[in-house]
Amino acid sequence: MRIAVIADTHDRYPADLPERLSGADEIWHLGDVCDPTTLTEFQHLGPPLRIVRGNNDFHQAWPMDLTLTREGIVFHLVHIPPRHAPPGIHVLLHGHTHVPRDDIDTSRVRWLNPGCIAFPRATIRSFAWLHVQGGALRRWELVQL
Repeated sequence: MRIAVIADTHDRYPADLPERLSGADEIWHLGDVCDPTTLTEFQHLGPPLRIVRGNNDFHQAWPMDLTLTREGIVFHLVHIPPRHAPPGIHVLLHGHTHVPRDDIDTSRVRWLNPGCIAFPRATIRSFAWLHVQGGALRRWELVQL
């Protein structure tokens, strides 16, 4: 399973981004979409689009967080990173900081952030591919835009 993970679009993204995500099995957006119409092209790609609400989002249909299980791995999606991962989580994905992240905490939870599409605080604009296969997270691949 190949999952495209994006965050912090803030109403904008590079014109070629939908095409780059066209091979995804799912697309996860980690908040700060802003205007829901920003996601129209991504919704037309076909794969399921999962969205969590960020601090700049006011679309009440989007949850504040989302827990998904894929091939036995429990993923928790949230915009603002919490102080601690919820119990039973294997991987916590967040946005908000506008900086890519790949860390493992003392409880063995992996914390991932794909970086920012619109206004990066790091030196790059980025998204990520999450590869899950055979009950394991096989690869987290950061893609510079």
